[in-house]
Amino acid sequence: MRIPDQPIQLQFRSVRRRFKGRFRRAVGPIEVTALLNVMALVMMFMFLSSRFILQPGVRVELPTAPFTGGAPYGARVLTLAQGGLIFYNDEKMELADLGAALAKSSDEPADSALLVEADEGTPYGTLMQVYALAAEAGIQNVVLATRPPPVAP
Repeated sequence: MRIPDQPIQLQFRSVRRRFKGRFRRAVGPIEVTALLNVMALVMMFMFLSSRFILQPGVRVELPTAPFTGGAPYGARVLTLAQGGLIFYNDEKMELADLGAALAKSSDEPADSALLVEADEGTPYGTLMQVYALAAEAGIQNVVLATRPPPVAP
């Protein structure tokens, strides 16, 4: 519908309709739902990116000692479990093969120690055999690993 005495701009203003929104934008602190969604996504990402690898090993219950001492970092490690299992530098071996392995590793510096992690139930005779094999291989520093005493709160 055209009105002849009005300019065209005024005619369009009268035809144009304005809509008012029923909802207003939320202004203020972060909504709880959005925060929970972000936290759930971060937790899922951390859960899926973590490693589910269990390193195999033998449980060794070290005896407690009231003193502290030890071997320097990088020392050769010999683990004696109660069931008679022997691990030298994370390799399973028999007591008969241990002497050759200790002699082969004696090429390392003379000040490197042999750290013996023996279970509480390991027979004393087995420890003496290990000490004798270490002495034959030329290892002069043999350290018996212990657990530190519990700390009182």
